[in-house]
Amino acid sequence: MTVLTEGNHRAEFLVSEANGTRSREIVTVLSATALEPGTVLALQDDSYYVPLDEDATSSDISVAVAVLYDHVDADSSDGLPAVAIVRDAEVNGAELIWPTGISAGDKTTAIAQLAAAGIIVR
Repeated sequence: MTVLTEGNHRAEFLVSEANGTRSREIVTVLSATALEPGTVLALQDDSYYVPLDEDATSSDISVAVAVLYDHVDADSSDGLPAVAIVRDAEVNGAELIWPTGISAGDKTTAIAQLAAAGIIVR
């Protein structure tokens, strides 16, 4: 029998957000792989959003600043437009996608960084 696995849905992680689309922003995402909604993002060089990498030597991509709203299916060296939650929102921590192997301490730090951006992890 074939086993089907259902992936994450658009904004499935979202508990609440500001009225209208105030919590959302169109961003440019760089990634070598497809990304799922709920992926915690960092801002690289003040222009591109990338998956959080708490072990990075570059401090900018180790700071959590946003959460990906929907799928980003293809990779591109020029980046792809996507929607991210960047402010005034509550998210379900159990639905967020963290870097593989993130330590409890690094996750706590990233949660505090998201809170500083106005994204509260519940």
